[in-house]
Amino acid sequence: MTLPPPLDNARLDRFARHIVLPEIGGAGQVALAGRHLVLVGLGGIGSPALQYLAGAGIGKLTLVDDDRVDVSNLQRQTLFNTRDIGHGKAVVAKRWVTGFDPELEVSISDRRITTDNAHDLVVGADLVLDGTDNFATRLAVSDACVAERVPLLSAAVGRFQGQVGAFVGHLAGEACYRCFVGDAFDAEDCDTCAEDGMLGAMAGWVATFAAMQAVRILLDGVSALGEGDWGRVHLLEGLKPGMRSFTIAKDPACTGCGSAG
Repeated sequence: MTLPPPLDNARLDRFARHIVLPEIGGAGQVALAGRHLVLVGLGGIGSPALQYLAGAGIGKLTLVDDDRVDVSNLQRQTLFNTRDIGHGKAVVAKRWVTGFDPELEVSISDRRITTDNAHDLVVGADLVLDGTDNFATRLAVSDACVAERVPLLSAAVGRFQGQVGAFVGHLAGEACYRCFVGDAFDAEDCDTCAEDGMLGAMAGWVATFAAMQAVRILLDGVSALGEGDWGRVHLLEGLKPGMRSFTIAKDPACTGCGSAG
């Protein structure tokens, strides 16, 4: 991979608070500028996560969402405002990133993700962050990541609980997202926040934690902050605040990655 050129004075000023951190430093910030992240879903997780991913200076962003902004989104999807209602989320998100930092490269897809097109969306990425709200899409993205050998960071939230996990199922001995949830959810049978409700700030907590994990992964092998944390799922509890983690083992019989590696 070809690294981007050194940061100019304007970029040094912009990311000074990162660069002075020994755990990131100049080398880490330059590395982030050369990374490509695919963000799938621009809703309760993807919307606030994008703000911090762009703020971190990740140089290339691909934004994927086929939905349009609805008034009910505004309670938790902090990227949007009332003027955006009725407009495509991917288009609005790209406009926001371009205004926030014109030096970032942004592309979008407003097609619904399926098993047929997921591969094209993730190929060549350094990391995919999936914040979608149904298992059919999540599993299609996971299978594509395994096939294209791309790391996956999966984040989900509902009511007062969230989860964030990192997977590299294409590697021997490492689990994929399908190892975690199995095959039972290939249908779009996931509960929705419209049915169950969701505390807006809970989505923000999960989103910002996912953004921090994304930065860790993208700096793996570059700086002291870098860490893959593969196979670890972190549960965030909002009703009685707390956090716990557990490790997912690779399933040899997994239909997504069982023969991988």
